[in-house]
Amino acid sequence: MIQNRELTMDDYLGMLRRRIWVILVPALIAPAIGFGISYLLAAKYTSTATVLVEGQKVSEKIVTPITTEDVMQRITTLKQQVLSRNRLQPIVDTLGLQKGGDSLDDVLDDIRKNVDVQPVEANSTPGVKRKPGQNTDVPGFTVSYTAPVPRIAQQVCNQITSMLLEENLKSRQQAAQGTTEFLSQQIEQAKRDLDEQDAKLANFKRQYAGQLPGDADNNMKILMGLNSQLDANTQTINRAQQDRTYAESQLAQQLGAWKSSESTTSPQALEQQLAALQNQLIQLQGRYTADHPDVFKTKADIAQLQKKLDEVNSAKPDPVTEKANMSEPPEIRQTRVQIHQFEQTIAQATATQKKLEDQIRLYQGRVSLSPSVEEQYKQLTRDYDTEQKVYDDLLAKKNDAERTADAERQQQGEQFRLLNPASIPTTPSFPNRLMFAGGGLGVGLVIGMGIALWFEMSDKSIRNELDVEAVMELPMLISLPWVGEEENKNGKKTHSKQPRVSETVEV
Repeated sequence: MIQNRELTMDDYLGMLRRRIWVILVPALIAPAIGFGISYLLAAKYTSTATVLVEGQKVSEKIVTPITTEDVMQRITTLKQQVLSRNRLQPIVDTLGLQKGGDSLDDVLDDIRKNVDVQPVEANSTPGVKRKPGQNTDVPGFTVSYTAPVPRIAQQVCNQITSMLLEENLKSRQQAAQGTTEFLSQQIEQAKRDLDEQDAKLANFKRQYAGQLPGDADNNMKILMGLNSQLDANTQTINRAQQDRTYAESQLAQQLGAWKSSESTTSPQALEQQLAALQNQLIQLQGRYTADHPDVFKTKADIAQLQKKLDEVNSAKPDPVTEKANMSEPPEIRQTRVQIHQFEQTIAQATATQKKLEDQIRLYQGRVSLSPSVEEQYKQLTRDYDTEQKVYDDLLAKKNDAERTADAERQQQGEQFRLLNPASIPTTPSFPNRLMFAGGGLGVGLVIGMGIALWFEMSDKSIRNELDVEAVMELPMLISLPWVGEEENKNGKKTHSKQPRVSETVEV
């Protein structure tokens, strides 16, 4: 093959015609060799079981699912638990898988390597379909185990599948029960915290009774009412004091009049009056005659006064009359009673005023402390509301967890159901002889094409005009066909014209 020119499709077809057997011989021999090699390898059998993932039978609006993680993630976790040493050792002992000088760890590692769990796509396996409302795109999964003996593969596959189902049921029940117990503990703690906040709030209400935010308006109304009462009480005191002052002045006048009237009826007063009249009579007699009206009137007054004095001096003192004469007149006593009433009114009003002032100071203090008390009260109520909300949320979650646990005990939640048990494999899964033959065919084609390419690269023959131009780097002027006799397939000679390169001439 001339390498210093561009090859055309005719060149490739010519190479294929020339080297067809170089390609076909390895392509025919290699599949037979690959097929024979497959018989030299130890056969392995794979047993497969299909498990259906059934969705929750009860609506999720009524019962919250116990697990929300992906199905394959949960299956992977279950696989790790099932393939632990403690779970696999009973299978090894029961089936007698530990033979010869193999250690237990080697046998367990071999089992782990040969176990395969794969998801099943919807409608890819008969009988496995995604149900309406199913919350996962994985309606099922397959469990496969590969072993040199078909029965061992079936038995181990069935054992591992059964352990997966049991472990799933056990883990879901434990999760539901554990969730319920955890929430119960959280509820107890939340209840203690709520009771503590309730006690703090109750103590605060008792300590600041009447000063709470809801009492602020009422305190202002009461304070305004107390101020009004204080003003009215002050007016009452002022009125009572004015009335008492007026009554005291009136009493003083009445006492003066009464004392003056009492002084005129006493013996000493009468004697003084008698002496004055006698002196007045002597003066009148010195100036007038005995028949003068003034002298006559003065004598009559002296006689009347003398008679009155004699009566007073001759009369025996009567205790009752004396006590009556010594007692004050009714109008004076009434005035004293009025003064006493006014004093009582003033005393009562003064005491009331003191109480009102104390109450006003109390409510003024409450009003002034309202902002700080309100802030503390809001903090306590906010903490209490938070604890109440936490308690209510935990209580609702516990009720949901209890319903979920009941659903799991009644197997109403998501379940793994064995759809197709593991069967005894009849054909080996390895080696796949058709695959080996196909691989041999591919390898043979590659080898044949490589050899053909090597032959073509080594061949320097000139076969056409393009080869001549490429080799000599000169244009070809003319070419003459080769005329000769050839034998056909029947052995007869025929004439054929084939182009052969003649002579080239440089222009």
